[in-house]
Amino acid sequence: MLRLNTQDRQEFRFWLTRRMTQRFMPAIEQSAARLEAAQPGVAATDSTSQQILTELKRDAFLQKADFATPFDTQASLRPLGEEPMLITDAHLSILSRGALQISFEDKSDPQQLKSCQLHLQVSLVHGMVHLMQQAAEKAQWSLSGTPSDVNEHAKPSEKEAPRYTH
Repeated sequence: MLRLNTQDRQEFRFWLTRRMTQRFMPAIEQSAARLEAAQPGVAATDSTSQQILTELKRDAFLQKADFATPFDTQASLRPLGEEPMLITDAHLSILSRGALQISFEDKSDPQQLKSCQLHLQVSLVHGMVHLMQQAAEKAQWSLSGTPSDVNEHAKPSEKEAPRYTH
């Protein structure tokens, strides 16, 4: 479960499946690299330079970040309700103001589509990526493969069409 608090004491709760996390992590890391490269005074045009710059910026952020303070569970408002929103789709857009817009969608019930948009500055993106990586490691989710490699032992028979479920 991904829980985010805002400065005005709102809490957003999301369920991320392993498959969704596996698809989401490379996209958010790439978006962070593009955000860093778009900063004024930065001349990282090729992907290798962008990756190095992003790693340096992430390391600098992580050295200053406060991960020792426990998560504040005393939020006064939960705009998405008490139950976490199951993320079935995510869309990332880099905004002109140097922020990342993340649109999470829950399409699990066609009668009740839900969505939520987050606008995060690059430092918060680095923090979110770090915490999601730690959670994935703790859960022993191997995120290094592609989504089609998630369960390499469960290969469908030749007669059976492949099925993908969350």
